[in-house]
Amino acid sequence: MFKRTLTISDLMLILVNIIPLYGVWILNWDPKLIFLVYCMETVIIGLTNVLKMAVVTLFVRPKDNWESNGNSSLVSGWYFILFFVIHYGIFVFVQTQIFFQVSGMTHSAGIFGTYDQVPALLGADGKLLLLIFILYYILQTFFSFFANNKYRIISLNRLMFEPYIRIFIQQIVVIVGSIFLGFGAGRFFILVFVLVKICFELFINHAAILQIAKEKKKTNNVARPKGPDI
Repeated sequence: MFKRTLTISDLMLILVNIIPLYGVWILNWDPKLIFLVYCMETVIIGLTNVLKMAVVTLFVRPKDNWESNGNSSLVSGWYFILFFVIHYGIFVFVQTQIFFQVSGMTHSAGIFGTYDQVPALLGADGKLLLLIFILYYILQTFFSFFANNKYRIISLNRLMFEPYIRIFIQQIVVIVGSIFLGFGAGRFFILVFVLVKICFELFINHAAILQIAKEKKKTNNVARPKGPDI
């Protein structure tokens, strides 16, 4: 479950995550701004994954096996995309709302009104950093998904779940970090957060974790006793 070599994408990851650390500790950027950018990173990752799934559906595999409760059925790739957009969208909505509430960055403006405040909260520095993250994910997608032909062999079922391990860990830490912001410890926590994020991205093999979870699920389904015939 651990990586042994670093790729071009890994090196870019280190550079991209050092920038906000440098901004907070050297340029005195507001730590709240950095955590907001990391919160918005969730949206970037989701949109990138939708793009990947759309490319696979259009050019490689219009249909793929949908696996659920030990059963498998052939469905359209657009069904995978629709399910991901709804499921991932709910996840993003919940985690951003928790962040906004805990950090106190936004004022009450209804359930969706808080998102209108994000551009102003980001300011020039935040927008620049967000643009850097967007460029990173464009390059990362090219090198780790298209250039190595991964898009030709990966299943839509596997691709649909790839973002969740990374985002689940990251956003727990972001929400915890928002609590530290309330105590004025943002500078210290951003250091811890960036180090944890880099280590998790570099040394944990997410693909292996997904494969283990998939095999464990299959084993549980096979081992589950069937009920008596009636």
